[in-house]
Order: sequence, then C-alpha cells, then structure tokens
Amino acid sequence: MSVIATRPTEVSPPQPALREEPAPAQHRTRRRRRRREYLLFALFTIPNLALIAIFAYWPVLGNAYLSLTRWDMIAPSPTFVGLDNYVQLLTDPAFLRVLRITLIWVVTVVGVSLAGGLALALLFATGRRGSAAVSALAFSPHILSGAAVAAIWLFLFDPNYGLSRVLFSAVGLDSPHWTTSSRWALPALVIVAIWKGVGFVAIVYLSALQALPSDVMEAAKLDGANRWQTFRHVTLPLLSPTTLFLLVTQVIAAFQSFDLIAMMTGGGPGGATTTLSWFIYNEGFRQFKAGSAAAGAMIMFVLLMVVTVVQMRFVERKVHYR
Repeated sequence: MSVIATRPTEVSPPQPALREEPAPAQHRTRRRRRRREYLLFALFTIPNLALIAIFAYWPVLGNAYLSLTRWDMIAPSPTFVGLDNYVQLLTDPAFLRVLRITLIWVVTVVGVSLAGGLALALLFATGRRGSAAVSALAFSPHILSGAAVAAIWLFLFDPNYGLSRVLFSAVGLDSPHWTTSSRWALPALVIVAIWKGVGFVAIVYLSALQALPSDVMEAAKLDGANRWQTFRHVTLPLLSPTTLFLLVTQVIAAFQSFDLIAMMTGGGPGGATTTLSWFIYNEGFRQFKAGSAAAGAMIMFVLLMVVTVVQMRFVERKVHYR
C-alpha cells in the first residue's frame, strides 16, 4: 500500500480589513471639497463679474433711468417725465425717418459686405499667384481708423480735384457732389463702409473655406456635381456657422457706425445720413437733450436685442455644424 505525500496548503496570513470611512464623514469631506471649489471659482470670477457689472450693466440701467427724465445737462438734477421721451420720439416723423435711414444703411452695408466678402474669399481660395498679397491688401482698410478712411475718401469724392472728377469726366459727365448732396451722401457713406469692412469678411470666410473637409468636396465631385452645385449644396451649408457669426457681428457694427458719418457728412445734408447712432450723439451732445438721447439709445438697444434673438433663433435653424 503506497502512501502519497501531499504538500500542505499554504494559508495566507489574514489581511487587515480596510477601514471604511463612515458615511457622515464622507459627506463632510465632499462638502469641504465643494466649498473649496466654489471658493476658487468665486475667487477667479467675482472680479470679472464686478467689472462687467460696473462698466456694462450699470451704465445700461443708468441710461434706462435717464431715458425717463428730461435733463439739459446743466440743471442740478433730471426731471422725471415717465415715457414722454419715448412717445415723443416714436410719434415724430423726423425720428421715423432716422429709423428708415438706419434700416437702409444696415441692410445695404451688411448684405453687400457679406456677398462681396464671400466672393473675394472664393477668389483668394483658388491659390493663384499673388492671391496672398491681394488678400492682405483687401484686409488693410479694416485696420485703418475711421478718421483716416474718411479723409482718404473725402479727397477721392471731391468733385473738383478728386479721383471722382477724373473718372466721370472721362465719360463726359460731371462728378456728383457726393457728401454735400442729399441724394448722394448716403450712397457715398455706404461705399466707404463696404470698402472698409469687406476685407475683414473676406478673411474670415477664407479661413472657413480653408478649414472645409476635403473628403466632402471630393465626394461631391465623384457624384458628378459641378462647381455651382458643389458651392450651393456643399460649400454654403458648411459655411453657415461662419455666415451666422458674421451676420450678427456686422449688424451690430453697422448699427453702431459713427466715425465715418461724423467725419464725412455730420449727419447731413438735411439729415440724409442721420442714422440712429448719430441721432443719439446729436441729441445728447449738441442739443443737450439727455433724456431724448437716452431714449434713442434704449431704442437702439432693444432693436439690437430683437435682431440678434431673431437671427439666433430662426437663422440658426439653417446652420449646419459639422
């Protein structure tokens, strides 16, 4: 009878049991951690929020109160008149004309700038020789101050000595009096504003075009799409986020345009170039009607809010984010 020796099994020493932190202690630890995170968050955000509140929100509230008063900036304190300033403005045919001129200004400048900027971007994106230099030249007016641009174009528009006289005399016509004629003053300002802003739009569109996915373009070519079909059904939808961004920013910039009007026409002749921004300046700092100017500023604020909300709510539905 054989005996089989078996190796005794090794018994591992007992491991010490992990001590679990009691539930109340865990809750206290989490609360302390959250309080530290909130304190750090407040430490970084409160100074910024304070600056925004002081320099952005508080002036809006102060202007809203001032729009409910009548003050000539000389009297010791404004006189509260309620909504009289708003009623007076919205029932004044001259102010309604200002709103109409502002609408024409914004729609024309923004529409032509977007269309022209996209056309230039498509031209620059071809990569032909000299396209980089041309794009730099197209962008250069954007970095010039409004006063410098106005001075240049005042000389070009001069009916006696400017380039306008040379061009019109070449075809046997007299140069219009661009900045002193109620018929031509607003078109002159529109031309200058487009010339100044179209380069910025073109550069933004060019950056977006260069970032488009090449595989989508190649797929469209393989499907037999020609250039127009590719542009309409592929390029434009992919550029829609950029278009929305430019639409919002350019509308706000057009509403706030002031320097070109101040330097070239001063709101004239006969109020032909008095946009809402110039009306606010004229009422407040020339006529010394602080309440009326503040009411005009609040109307501009409401218009910008409405336009921006409409753009973000309805236009964004057609935006394709890739």
